[in-house]
Amino acid sequence: MLLLCAFSAMAQQAAQTYTGRVLSAGEPVANASIYIENNTQQADENGLFTFTTSKSTVHIRITATGMESFSKQISLGSAVSPIVFELQPDDKKIEQVDVFGRTKVNEVNRQAYNVTAIDATKLYNTTLNISGALDRVAGIRVRESGGVGSNFNLSLNGFSGNHIRYFIDGIPMDNFGSSFQINNIPINMAERVEIYKGVVPMWLGSDALGGAINIVTSTKARNYVDASYSYGSFNTHRTVINAGVTTESGFTFLLNAYQNYSDNNYKVTVDAADIYTGAYTKDAVVRRFHDQYHNEAVVAQVGVVNKPYADRLLVGMTIGQNYKEIQTGARMISVFGGWHRRGNTLMPTLKYQKKDLLPGLDVTLNANFNLGKERNIDTLDRRYDWFGNFKPNGSGGERSKQVYEYRNNEGLATLAANYQLGERHSLALSNVASTFNRKGENLLDPLSSMYERGQRSFKNMLGVGYSYDIKDVWSTTVFSKFIHQRNQTGDATASTANRFGYGLASTYFLQPNLQVKASYELTNRMPTAYEIFGDLENQEANFSLKPERSHNINLGANYGWKSGDYHRFSIAGNLIYRYAYDFIFNRFNNNQSKLVADNREGVATRGADAEIHYSYKDYLRLGGSITYQYLQNKQKYEPEYTGVSPVYNDQMPNIPYFFGNADASVIFNNVGGQGNRLSVGYNLLYVHDFYLYWPSRGGEKLEIMKQVSHDVNAVYSLANGKYNIGLEARNLNDARLYDNFSLQKPGRAFYLNLRYYFQRTTK
Repeated sequence: MLLLCAFSAMAQQAAQTYTGRVLSAGEPVANASIYIENNTQQADENGLFTFTTSKSTVHIRITATGMESFSKQISLGSAVSPIVFELQPDDKKIEQVDVFGRTKVNEVNRQAYNVTAIDATKLYNTTLNISGALDRVAGIRVRESGGVGSNFNLSLNGFSGNHIRYFIDGIPMDNFGSSFQINNIPINMAERVEIYKGVVPMWLGSDALGGAINIVTSTKARNYVDASYSYGSFNTHRTVINAGVTTESGFTFLLNAYQNYSDNNYKVTVDAADIYTGAYTKDAVVRRFHDQYHNEAVVAQVGVVNKPYADRLLVGMTIGQNYKEIQTGARMISVFGGWHRRGNTLMPTLKYQKKDLLPGLDVTLNANFNLGKERNIDTLDRRYDWFGNFKPNGSGGERSKQVYEYRNNEGLATLAANYQLGERHSLALSNVASTFNRKGENLLDPLSSMYERGQRSFKNMLGVGYSYDIKDVWSTTVFSKFIHQRNQTGDATASTANRFGYGLASTYFLQPNLQVKASYELTNRMPTAYEIFGDLENQEANFSLKPERSHNINLGANYGWKSGDYHRFSIAGNLIYRYAYDFIFNRFNNNQSKLVADNREGVATRGADAEIHYSYKDYLRLGGSITYQYLQNKQKYEPEYTGVSPVYNDQMPNIPYFFGNADASVIFNNVGGQGNRLSVGYNLLYVHDFYLYWPSRGGEKLEIMKQVSHDVNAVYSLANGKYNIGLEARNLNDARLYDNFSLQKPGRAFYLNLRYYFQRTTK
């Protein structure tokens, strides 16, 4: 049956864009194949598709697994709602409905690796950034030291910080600068986010120890504008503009721009003393007064697509700047009122991609170089308390008087090649080279510049792999990685390290929707330049850091099924084991004012995570995840102790070990008009209490309390998603939330988000 209404009123002589929607029994048919004249496309997860034509009649054929095919010549007219196509179930094919027509997110999740993919498009009407979306994934805790723009530390199955590597479209983000971090990149910039836990695919070209996050942007040839603005508590403003133009000749221009601003003047509970009287107040409720943050960023790319010599050839420029006031040190016992930091990113980029450059050979090249600089500004000779009072503090600034300006000058070049030997066999090669060269000077003391010692680092990772694949039955990949690193401070003798690793990932489908998987890797990670040389803020240098290596083992399974015509379920679970040698972790320096990276002889990790999801038609969605992880110190002897260390076999401190999420959403269709949708959602975060210090040290084993927070949201979408209004309430119960060393995060907050979206798909 065909229900037809035209979408727009335009002259028939001019080409115009129509929107279609594929339904069955009132439910969207995702990934249906649409054939219009000589063009082919797929409907999205909501059954929507668009096409452009100047004709008054077109022939449309629609096929979908488990459905009878639809084929008809239709007349195009004018109306206010999309063309609706109603498909009928095909009883002969209904058993295959979950086998074919998968989304890209589904395909990623079916890899042999322990991987979870997030469909970012479903979060476009929220004010979440990338890290906020990740915080809802099993096995992940995003730990921030405060509000918008604060330092963050993502924990993935117990590994955290630089154990985890970040990528955009497979390009390492190591040199993107402080303006481009996952806790300030809006979710709207991604099409999906892939989380690899433990074993990392060789093609990512990473020396990650515990996992990788790959932010995947859209590569669809389309003309579109996606703009949003939000305002909320603590004077927080966010703006996002994504746009693209692709002509029929293949010329393309892409623009991504965003800004974040917040005063971060939320209330915290601290033990405070008056700087003048010394009067001590336990659990004083005070407002942060020196924590403003803002950043602005633009990513512009121009080039060609779908050419004989290149599927994509883009040159671009990434520009960003940020300003951050520093309220506290590594602990809230230190408070500042003038110290701040400025930074910028200026990075030219090159991207090249070509499938079948030679028969069976796919090649991807990327290169960029960050010319940006950072400035650390500490000029006030004062000491502050939590009440905002201050008094003179000699002539040494708040911590170390300086206007220190430096450039990290980081460059990156990547090559990935895949050669298809046959239907089931393929070979892969990847190489990633990166450079780091920090030069700086104290503008308040130019003479000291002659004593500055340049800090340089070079790292290269070469990987090769072989894959055997029987589609939807069995897939196995074996790979090896060789890593070389050279570090040097000034004219001192350089330190050089070489490491070799290898791994295997395999999956088997017991049934079309019942998958088991296993992976193993002996992985190595070189210390980052920031761990070796410090970050000139709260991270102290440690040039003697050693590379770390780990045995990573993952076992997992997932299963999806239907009950009746409308109830869908999915469940997934993973078991992990890690044993890391020379494990790099952050501890306090001697005066507990900064963090310093250090090695532990060994750390063993055992854990499990699970998630479950349920949906009823297009109306109700429920889900939840739970994670348990136990990290055990295996260093038997400590330099400062005689005999066996008292913390040998202790649980590693300051790492959450039991946490979870739950979410629910209800969708109401055609509210207030055809094509309008209202969704109401809820999210629960739970983190069990955990030790801040070593459990065996009696009175020093302070606990970070159990944390429970509730978020609610409502989104009203009009005209099939063209106009969107979102309301959010975060931490609705105003819980005291802590992540890092008892640094308190914001309390209850409210946000309004407005979004406009327009798209016209290019032929």
